[in-house]
Amino acid sequence: MGMYKYISALWKRPYDYLGDLLKKRIEQWREDPVVKRIPKPTRLDRARALGYKAKPGIIVVRVRVGKGAMHVTRPRKGRKPKRMRVHSLTCKKSLRWIAEEKAARKYPNMEVLNSYWVGEDGQYEYYEVILVDPHHPAIKNDKDLSWICSRKHKRRVFRGLTSAGKKSRGLRNKGIGAEKIRPSIRSNDRKGK
Repeated sequence: MGMYKYISALWKRPYDYLGDLLKKRIEQWREDPVVKRIPKPTRLDRARALGYKAKPGIIVVRVRVGKGAMHVTRPRKGRKPKRMRVHSLTCKKSLRWIAEEKAARKYPNMEVLNSYWVGEDGQYEYYEVILVDPHHPAIKNDKDLSWICSRKHKRRVFRGLTSAGKKSRGLRNKGIGAEKIRPSIRSNDRKGK
């Protein structure tokens, strides 16, 4: 078994193997800014699997996202309490996709490559987002990453083209129940999902 297999085995049940260490880390992460650049990935195996390389033009940021349902203003009048649509409203975007968007807004010259989960507590979830600079010569000359330099990948996270975005748009679904998803939800009058 190689090093990456050992690391991934630890992260399959993180609270069993990394319990105390992870709790201490999350206490520290709670005090950090919402989007914080970190020197190296916390989960090296996951980052490498998603395309991370330790080279110029690639950075990793940790993002904190609030958990829970959306907070909607209660209508003042005109409906039964049942129809107020205040409780149990959830966002159609996943928290991972929201984390990627927060990172992209903080670093507007970078493109989101991918992201992964690193921890959570009662109030927040924490993700690490891999960002790539498409104008850096080291990225332009990299055979594995040069595709992101194309203009059609500009602001890809805001168009739902990352892995988390495609999953939230329902593009992993096939067959019965997925007829109103392709080519997009908007093209089918938002009847999908």
